Parts: sequence; C-alpha cells; structure tokens
Amino acid sequence: MINLYVDDLRDCPKGFIVARNMEEAIDYIENNEVNILSLDHDLGADNEGNILPTGYDLVKYFCENGLHANKVYIHTDNGVGRENMFQTLKVAQRRGFIARDIGMYHYSITPNTYTE
Repeated sequence: MINLYVDDLRDCPKGFIVARNMEEAIDYIENNEVNILSLDHDLGADNEGNILPTGYDLVKYFCENGLHANKVYIHTDNGVGRENMFQTLKVAQRRGFIARDIGMYHYSITPNTYTE
C-alpha cells in the first residue's frame, strides 16, 4: 500500500511517493492500493507554456472511474481549486460513484515545503 503525493513543485513528504503530473498519478492509483492520496490543484505547464491537467482534472478522473484511496487530503493553496476538488469528491461519494468509506479532508496532512 502506498501514500501518494501529487504536486509539481513541493518537496515530497517522508513516507510518500510523488507524482508530478496527472498521468503519473493515474498510473500509481490504478496500479497500487493507495492509503493516502494528497492533492495539489495547479500542476504546472509544459515547455510551450500550456497549462497541464490540474488536480481538479485528476479528481474528475478519479470519480468517473470509481478509483479508490483510503483517505484523500487536499493540500493546494488554490482556494477555489480546493473547494471544487473537495465538493466534487463529496458529491461523487454521495451519488455512489466512489466508495463511501473514503475519508476526505479539506486540508494538508503534511507541511508544504519547497527546496528550491
């Protein structure tokens, strides 16, 4: 079982595996049992400056595909993104798209740190 930290810039906390973009995150979630999933909203841009899929896009994929983690924390500093992600998860849970036993938390489980 893994703890997955999805973030393009922050340092990966001890005890977590980091996914720097949505594609990496999906690969980890679909191929491992996930205990804790910790999400950022803004996941950067490509070399041409195009915005990459966000944590909100990942949440939608998670819900649409009935993926699972024991607990989901949202560690983003983007207030609007945080609320959209949290409410999407809660509605999907209420409507049965994702398991009712997933714990969801509107805050970070670890301190947000940056080395660079």
